[in-house]
Amino acid sequence: MTHALRKSAYAGPRGPVVLVVMDGIGVGQYEDGDAVRSALTPTLDWLKTHALSSQLRAHGTAVGLPSDEDMGNSEVGHNAIGCGRVFAQGAKLVNAAIASGALFRGEVWQSLVQPCAANGATLHFIGLFSDGNVHSHLDHLTAMLRQAKAEGVTTARVHILLDGRDVPPRSALDYVDPFETALAELNAGGVDYRIASGGGRMCITMDRYNADWTMVQRGWDTHVHGQGRQFASAREAIETYRRERPEVVDQDMPAFVIAENGTPVGPITDGDSVIFFNFRGDRAIEITRAFEDDGLTEIDRGARPDVRYAGMMQYDGDLQLPARFLVNPPAIDRTMGELLAAAGVRQMAISETQKYGHVTYFFNGNRSGKFDDALEDYVEIPSDVLPFAQRPWMKGAEITDRVIEAITSGAYRFIRLNYPNGDMVGHTGSYPATQIGVETVDLCLGRLLPAIIEAGGILVVSADHGNADDMYEHDKRGAVVTDAQTGQRKAKFAHSLNPVPVYIYDPDGAARLSLAPEAGLGISSLAATCLRLLGFVPPEDYDPSVVVVGAAEASAV
Repeated sequence: MTHALRKSAYAGPRGPVVLVVMDGIGVGQYEDGDAVRSALTPTLDWLKTHALSSQLRAHGTAVGLPSDEDMGNSEVGHNAIGCGRVFAQGAKLVNAAIASGALFRGEVWQSLVQPCAANGATLHFIGLFSDGNVHSHLDHLTAMLRQAKAEGVTTARVHILLDGRDVPPRSALDYVDPFETALAELNAGGVDYRIASGGGRMCITMDRYNADWTMVQRGWDTHVHGQGRQFASAREAIETYRRERPEVVDQDMPAFVIAENGTPVGPITDGDSVIFFNFRGDRAIEITRAFEDDGLTEIDRGARPDVRYAGMMQYDGDLQLPARFLVNPPAIDRTMGELLAAAGVRQMAISETQKYGHVTYFFNGNRSGKFDDALEDYVEIPSDVLPFAQRPWMKGAEITDRVIEAITSGAYRFIRLNYPNGDMVGHTGSYPATQIGVETVDLCLGRLLPAIIEAGGILVVSADHGNADDMYEHDKRGAVVTDAQTGQRKAKFAHSLNPVPVYIYDPDGAARLSLAPEAGLGISSLAATCLRLLGFVPPEDYDPSVVVVGAAEASAV
């Protein structure tokens, strides 16, 4: 049930409140490797001087992850920003379900495992193969394999999606070798558990937001039909590709199929069971549709096997994808967007394809649809389908054009947008390209600011997590790590553990900072902040606002 927002004594600005999420742009700890600090950013520099300025936590427990060693990510970041509170997220929920045994006692697990145990069918696992804890964790996979053996499953196959994005870029063998040892120990007990296929996460299977279905086609052909270049082992595949194409990192590695005497060891066939073991939803939806959607036309599935399929979690509650899942996702309610829609506030959400779902689905608490069609406009600018290092400006100009139109139209009270550059370009590991990406975001902010001032609005600028602020690997002493073979600085592809900035520019000066940066607020506080600026009293259980507005509120602080 939606709870009504109360109006505050502050009437709100004449124009819209515009929330800008600079995806992947944090506050760096080290000067060397900080593409945000080294970029030319006159607009951000101006905001540091003229706007209200603070920092927010964007990783670990501040966004619902198990520990403060866990990097934040765009999914949990936009959940937190949109709902104004911290919910236990995927990794934490799965950890608890495995530790308590609830996952294995559940009807879905039993419906997948028991037929395999009884009939000798194969239990397949597909997912991101690392301990990055952003989309998946290897501990979850190994726990399920051990339990499957304990419950009598004799044949299991694992289809591995190499990471190199949430973990070091060429670390695949650091995971494959110990995993093969673990499989050998399991197999000593009379079962047949093997790696069957694989490839890089940005090459096969893990597309999102319908950006490039050819990735899903390659994954389907590889995992399901066992079609592709054959190797005797995952190690042989990785070493061969690295030798042939040394510039390719794990996330971009081509597909491979493990075979014996020319025959794939693990195609997915009628009667098998399949678990997609990623807990994060955005890059799990399309492959889930490939298994479940009878009317899917985006790829050619060929002879589609009749299997039992489940996800680690439900990836889309509105679309009911997948139909079966092992762990219940967080039940996020009363998001800012929902409350504003109930209050009759006209809203706009916009980004390009790569982050469109973040300002809609994730921002709305993992909900696909609008709360009110008459009050909400969602705009997706199609992303380029090519490596982001080749086009680091991405669609910043096009997003900005549409937002300026929206501001000047006077049609909206609240506008939220995401510039993906700091994150998507940062993941390429290219420092020069990432610096250009950051400068693009700054240029776009420089275009937005005059329009907001002219309209009498308020600008709120922050981020969902860091990335571009930490582009080199550093050792425990803070020194940059160099590659032993090339002598070059070792690029970092993953998110950072750094805080993110928050700037609030209110030309009328009604807003004041409520708490100092050392108060330790997280990005979940952005929801209450935006509600305050719009003239509403945030719900009591929302995390504190970064600002107070109006004379009455300011005098009470």
